[in-house]
Amino acid sequence: MREMREMRGTTLAVAALAAVGGLLLANRMRKARGTDLVDMVLVPVREAMPDLPAEDSLSLRMPSGTAVASVSTLLAGGVLVAMLAKRMRETTVTSTIEESIELNVPVSTAYNQWTQFEEFPRFMASVQEVKQVDNTHLHWRAKVAGMPKEWDAEITEQIPDARIAWRSTSGVHNEGVVTFHKLGDHRTKVMLQMDYDPATLGEKVADALGGVKLAAKSNLKRFKHLVEGRGVETGAWRGSVARH
Repeated sequence: MREMREMRGTTLAVAALAAVGGLLLANRMRKARGTDLVDMVLVPVREAMPDLPAEDSLSLRMPSGTAVASVSTLLAGGVLVAMLAKRMRETTVTSTIEESIELNVPVSTAYNQWTQFEEFPRFMASVQEVKQVDNTHLHWRAKVAGMPKEWDAEITEQIPDARIAWRSTSGVHNEGVVTFHKLGDHRTKVMLQMDYDPATLGEKVADALGGVKLAAKSNLKRFKHLVEGRGVETGAWRGSVARH
């Protein structure tokens, strides 16, 4: 059993070395062309772990018997990441996210709270600010894959207690719809569907690793805690927007 745990630990360490080594090697290759791969991919990690050492201070101590295998792993990781990075830069693919969650509140409470767009930063981790210009236009500021982004969006359809659809009109391309389904007098299902185009290499890597899907799931969980914790909405806009 002890030997199995040690083997498992060694496997995880080698896998980690491959990932780190690949990123660092690819980063060295890209710096000469003005693109910092580590900054794009690891900035979110450094924000979450401020005590993480800088790239040049990273050091790994392993038994001497694994030195050759470690170097080979680092080099192989570098080649694989460089190839993946090249492929991602040359590919533009729209990504689709679909998530849902059930809330223990009436459908009107869930819907009303979602209409309070300027409060989105309270449950959307990457969103810094949402400014409502008018009933159908919004301006967003957020960090996407660790990089600051701003874009405008418009509400393309809104039906009270049923659905809110949107699309971006500048900056980060995204569009989607949130629907609200009554399951009972105090039970509601919220469903989110979003299409977006990862623009930078960091965004494509995050998307490939499932980071955006996990973020959407986490945002919905925080929305659930926010609404259920209060029991009532903080505001509401009950107007309708015809589909366009």
